[in-house]
Amino acid sequence: MSGSPQTAHPTDAGTSEPAWVRRSLIGLAGVFVFLFLLLPLAAVFTEALRKGWQAYWTALQEPDAWSAIRLTLITALIAVPLNLVFGVAAAWAIAKFEFKGKAFLTTLVDLPFSVSPVVAGLIYVLMFGAQGWFGPWLQAHGIQIIFAVPGIVLATVFVTFPFIARELIPLMQAQGNDEEQAAIVLGATGWQTFWHVTLPNIRWGLIYGVILCNARAMGEFGAVSVVSGHIRGETNTMPLHVEILYNEYQSVAAFAVASLLAGLALVTLLIKSVVEWQHARQLKALADLPPERPPSIPQAAATAAAPASLKA
Repeated sequence: MSGSPQTAHPTDAGTSEPAWVRRSLIGLAGVFVFLFLLLPLAAVFTEALRKGWQAYWTALQEPDAWSAIRLTLITALIAVPLNLVFGVAAAWAIAKFEFKGKAFLTTLVDLPFSVSPVVAGLIYVLMFGAQGWFGPWLQAHGIQIIFAVPGIVLATVFVTFPFIARELIPLMQAQGNDEEQAAIVLGATGWQTFWHVTLPNIRWGLIYGVILCNARAMGEFGAVSVVSGHIRGETNTMPLHVEILYNEYQSVAAFAVASLLAGLALVTLLIKSVVEWQHARQLKALADLPPERPPSIPQAAATAAAPASLKA
């Protein structure tokens, strides 16, 4: 007796494409990436090294370049931790609680995505400039925000604060708050609940958001350009310093600093890839575990509520 005829899976017709379609899409994506990403990136490093390594290192060792590099790193070191605290707090409030104004707070988190960075810089000038709302009071007390480091930090914080919150909000909403409630019922404090329950569940999204926030902080141009005053050697970050060098026809020096900024971006991309790889490997390891009967109380919640002597 002959076997029954094989039938195609019902989803095969909808998901299978001819080979030429797949190859065309892959080729189109490859051409796009080459023309708009790899080729400009290669041009930056080629122009930076056009006159040799000696000219390259000389451009990077110039005092104004070092000042721009230092200010860029300082700004990122201040802005990223501030956004880390705000992002976690905002995501926790939006994802875990119901309160009046929740939709408004969510809209405010997305505000920097819709407002031009130049407009954000002008807002800070209007508020803290010499003729701004708080300008006379600041001048009377010897406090300078605009055309100084504080203004650069404020502008950078504004344009980067959605990144961490926006990474965490959907993640926390998907996870729910059952484990946090169980930990509270078992006697855990708010800090214990956050440290032993919430933080382990969001750590990968948190790391990813910090990486994106740091990358934007180092590369921000528009808002920083408005509030910095372009004081060479004092308030110029790396993107602003590149613009000044290029306008002065110092192309090798401009591309040298730009290549350093691109290198920092590539390092950020590498860290992001490692984080994604670690996350994927952890998810695969969890998927390969044998199925078990779910415990009545989440393990993380029990750990959070356990006395310190038992944890030790």
